[in-house]
Amino acid sequence: MPGFFSWISGLFSRNAPTPQPASETRLFNPSHSSPDGEQSQQAELVAQLEDHLFCWLLDVQPASLRKNPEKAEQHLAELERRLVENTMEELPRRPGSLPQLMRALANESTERKELSRIILSDPSLTDQLLKVANSPYFRLGDHLIESVDQAVFVLGVDGIRKVVAAALMRPMMAARNSREALFAQRSWRWGLTCAWASELVAQIHRQDSSGHFIVGLLPALAYMTIRREMDRICRADNRGHEPEPALLRIALARYQWATCQLLANVWGLPPKYHAWLMAAERPTPRKSHRALTKGLLIGTREMLRHARQRNLATEDLARIVYLEPEQLERVRGTLNRALEDGGPAKA
Repeated sequence: MPGFFSWISGLFSRNAPTPQPASETRLFNPSHSSPDGEQSQQAELVAQLEDHLFCWLLDVQPASLRKNPEKAEQHLAELERRLVENTMEELPRRPGSLPQLMRALANESTERKELSRIILSDPSLTDQLLKVANSPYFRLGDHLIESVDQAVFVLGVDGIRKVVAAALMRPMMAARNSREALFAQRSWRWGLTCAWASELVAQIHRQDSSGHFIVGLLPALAYMTIRREMDRICRADNRGHEPEPALLRIALARYQWATCQLLANVWGLPPKYHAWLMAAERPTPRKSHRALTKGLLIGTREMLRHARQRNLATEDLARIVYLEPEQLERVRGTLNRALEDGGPAKA
């Protein structure tokens, strides 16, 4: 894949924008189409939201994220090298059943029986799929889904595509040890909430909603990947010491989108998924319909609100997502009902 990795390398070349420091927002990148004063206020709001997110994910106070970590640039340079050269040890491998499933789900003529057969050929996927299908975010009504065939019938192709995506990614987000348990749990809940929000916004804009759901999961998986890779780097260099929260915050903010693109490429996801990721990372002025960015903003705010963490006022959220008031309230209402029912915590 030399072409793709040349592109990744170009992100960090001297002709590319210098990676932004931790004080600048990187997850939420509003387009520069508003008047300067309003643009500055929007940038401040999204930076605040990102700060609140990292404090929650890393379980620290804001002051901890403002420290200067020892050997920070050395460790970040090593992470960048691994990313550019595709030598990251913690990059999740493509699930074996993914290509066949993607083809089957993309083909409108695929019969329910064939789709069930593909899923059942992977026992671990079957188990995960039933767990996810019965979670509050996906379950329709009060009846328990007891079989793959029933899940395919009840949820439909679009619904099962989302459940399959969540079921494939869920094991990759499971904590391996007590050190990463809280981060893994919170990242998964946040990722699933953002994916759901991205899908809902895509429906409003009449875009590919299930595709946006899949892409909406990638930032959380990228966070888990970066955290594990930085843990490897720091433990090898610091005699077993974990990376400091401030270092993790910089690494996550600086390299999240490149890691998302790498995941999408390694897994062979469709080109339009790469385009959505690029649009979120480098928004174009006057493009106010970016479902992924809006989904990340709304999902993050509602997840933090539900977790009783610092977030944004509703009126401030409305200023940065460019949705009609009734549209925003519809998305928020759907998310909050799922969160109150247990939402991603049970998925």
